[in-house]
Amino acid sequence: MNKTLIDNLLTHHKDIRLVMASKYLEASQIYQYVDAGISDFGESRVDAFLQKEETLRDTPITWHFIGTLQSKKVKHIINKIDVLHSLDRLSLAKAIQKHREDPLPCLIQVNISKEENKHGVKPASVLTFIKALEAYPIIKVIGLMGIALHSDDEAVIHRQFETLKRLRDRANKTTKDCKELSMGMSEDYSIAIKEGATMLRLGRILISEGSL
Repeated sequence: MNKTLIDNLLTHHKDIRLVMASKYLEASQIYQYVDAGISDFGESRVDAFLQKEETLRDTPITWHFIGTLQSKKVKHIINKIDVLHSLDRLSLAKAIQKHREDPLPCLIQVNISKEENKHGVKPASVLTFIKALEAYPIIKVIGLMGIALHSDDEAVIHRQFETLKRLRDRANKTTKDCKELSMGMSEDYSIAIKEGATMLRLGRILISEGSL
């Protein structure tokens, strides 16, 4: 466990929600991170999430689903998660509307890297997408999520995170609860912090001691 980094983020960045990407952990390993002060965990695979959620049901955890969610699998998990980070299409919104029992906080995934093989709404379509989501009242849009290009050029990453922040600011003018910025993973979280992230999704770097 990288206790040094965990303590630093929880102590010095209290305005940022630390979401641990727990796909690298077995359910039994999560307890030690809860004891270290982490209460938000993000899963990206439905089967793994269901197994961990059942095992840890009596543990005070806020569950985030941070991976691509297939519409056909919505019914299996949608009433067990607390936050969805990967809303990117109306067919998914329709499935959530059908199966979710109470309002679900959602972040819209935006393809800020503009890679064709990546999921997410195109930046130019974000505001239109948010407007279309008004037809699905079970969905509560709380912010935007983005994954930056894997690059050694920090300026590129800064620009992509800045794009997401500008889009969030524009969206928040018409959607008052659209305040969150879920951006920053193990390789670029320090840039995300500088660009105004309100949620970090960190995995491997929280596991390996000495990784800063």
